[in-house]
Amino acid sequence: MRLWFSPASEVPIYRQLVTQVELAILSGDLHPGNRLPSTRDLARRFSIHPNTVSAGYRQLAREGWVEYRHGSGVYVKSNAALPSTPEQILDQHIAAFFRAVRELRLPSAAIRRRVAEWIASPPPDHFLLIDPDADARDILLAEITQMTTWPAEGISLEEAAKPEALLAAIPLCRPSKTQAVRPILPAGIELITLPIRSANKWLDPELPALRGKLIGVVSQWADFREIARTMLAAAGVDPDLLIVRNPRRPRWRRGLDHAGAILCDACTRATRELPRGPRIFVFPLLADSAHMELGQFSDTSHFL
Repeated sequence: MRLWFSPASEVPIYRQLVTQVELAILSGDLHPGNRLPSTRDLARRFSIHPNTVSAGYRQLAREGWVEYRHGSGVYVKSNAALPSTPEQILDQHIAAFFRAVRELRLPSAAIRRRVAEWIASPPPDHFLLIDPDADARDILLAEITQMTTWPAEGISLEEAAKPEALLAAIPLCRPSKTQAVRPILPAGIELITLPIRSANKWLDPELPALRGKLIGVVSQWADFREIARTMLAAAGVDPDLLIVRNPRRPRWRRGLDHAGAILCDACTRATRELPRGPRIFVFPLLADSAHMELGQFSDTSHFL
C-alpha cells in the first residue's frame, strides 16, 4: 500500500493515515490479515512523530478496521463473521449456489424451473437401497435399520429405473455399485454411497480370539462366505478349521455346534437360530461413519 502525507494540510496527519488505510481496505488494496507497517518504520519513512502513527492506528482499531496482535503488530481485521446459526449457514449455501449458477451462464428461466421442481418434490421419508444382489440387500438393510429410525427398503436396478419407485426416497448404494446405479437415476437425485468397513481393520483385533479354533462362517450371501474364507486364510487361519455354511441349505447347522466361534453377517444373526455354544462374531459390512451419514436423516423436520 502506498501512502502520502501532507504536513501543510489542515487535516491532521493521523487522520490522513486513518482515511488512506480505510480506503485501501474498502478498495481491496489491503486484505484481512495483511500486516500494516510498524509505527517506527512509518514514522522514520515519512519523518512524522511515532505518537502520530500510534494515534492513527488506535483510531483504526476503535473503528474496527485493524487489530493489534501481541508482539506481532497491527493487522487488517476480518469483519466477515462466520455463520453461527442454521439460518445463517443456509443463507451462505444459497448465496454459494447462485454464485455457481452465474458461472454456468444458464438462462434464468431454466434455473427457476429446476429449483421449483426440487421444492415441489415430496419430502424424503425413507431410504431406498438399490443393489442388484438380493442377498447383499438383505444384509445391508439389516444393518441400516439398526443405524437409523427411518424406514428402509431395498430394490433391484430394474425396479429403480421406474420413476415411481424413487418417490420420497433417499437412494443408497454400495461403492462398487455406484457406476451402475447413478445412470438410472433422474438428474438431480441425490445418491448416498455407503462407506464399507475395512475387513483388515476389523479382523486384526478379533483374530486372537479366532486363531486355533474351529470357525464357522455362516451367510446366505456367497460373496460374504468367499471374502471371509479368503481373509481368514490370508490371516493364517488353517482352511481345514473352517466350516462354511449357507443357512438357506438343508442341515446348514451341521458341525457348527463344535465350532469355537462363528463369523456371520447381521442378517444371519437377526433371522437364524445359531448354536449357543460358540462365540458369535458379527462382521458389519458398513463402516462406523455410515451411522453418522444416515443419522442426519432421522428427523424429517429438517427437510423440505
